[in-house]
Amino acid sequence: MATMATDLTQETSVLPEQDEKRDTRPEVIALADNIRIQDDVPRFDIRSQCLPTIIRAEKFSVYYGKKVGVKDITMDICSRSVTAIIGPSGCGKSTFLRSINRMNDLIPIARAEGALYVNGVNAYDRRVDLVNLRQRVGMVFQKANPFPKSIYDNVAYGPRLQGVRGRALDDLVESCLRDAALWDEVKYSLGKSALALSGGQQQRLCIARALATKPQVLLMDEPCSALDPIATAKIEELIAGLKHAYTIVIVTHNMQQAARVSDRTAFFCLGELIEYGDTRAIFTKPSRKQTEDYVTGRFG
Repeated sequence: MATMATDLTQETSVLPEQDEKRDTRPEVIALADNIRIQDDVPRFDIRSQCLPTIIRAEKFSVYYGKKVGVKDITMDICSRSVTAIIGPSGCGKSTFLRSINRMNDLIPIARAEGALYVNGVNAYDRRVDLVNLRQRVGMVFQKANPFPKSIYDNVAYGPRLQGVRGRALDDLVESCLRDAALWDEVKYSLGKSALALSGGQQQRLCIARALATKPQVLLMDEPCSALDPIATAKIEELIAGLKHAYTIVIVTHNMQQAARVSDRTAFFCLGELIEYGDTRAIFTKPSRKQTEDYVTGRFG
């Protein structure tokens, strides 16, 4: 995996002339003037080095008409780990994330090239069942989007479509709300409208709803961007707990958040994967000058 990450960074650099003699440069200490990498920034979980690859992109590109969304992305994502995707606005982060469960299919002018495998199956094979793919690859959006139903019915919606009923459904709803760290706050008001919850509670409800279909992968597109610091901390704690059972891919503009929650980080710029590797290495000693400029706030 480390070898592949090295190869990727060499292939995707857009400023190769600036990479010469990189090992003679001083180690990057600060993300920005007001932030430092602390000892509690997670190292890549040694456990995940032995876990199988669950998502693999091979020369994967997405176009919106003639405009490039992402181009020639090649990367592996290990199961039961957190991978953060960072980069400036418009760099293709969300485009790549939505490609994993083919949400881009909803955009008429979007088309994909190359291959993107989920559990060894090319998600863009014409024979793939999209409903089944989206059950296995759940999605949590930037803005909480609970259904205008009760808390219970929000979580039960997917399982009911799968034929789950009765006590089994009740148990599943409770389990998902517990996994989303919301059960203790709503267990006496499951019939209450989900729209009456706070923003942070609504986002955790959406996570519980995504978990209810028993996915293997959970995609998060800037899930904390509209939340206050307290709600953000709860979501981050939740991510840390969920990664032991799920593969999580998170897009974030917040580099501090990427450093706090992820095992590996991918830096995108102008639709290309510039660097991908261990989160600590990306934020303290990146191998590409463009990555260093971004994480130290020189652009973006």
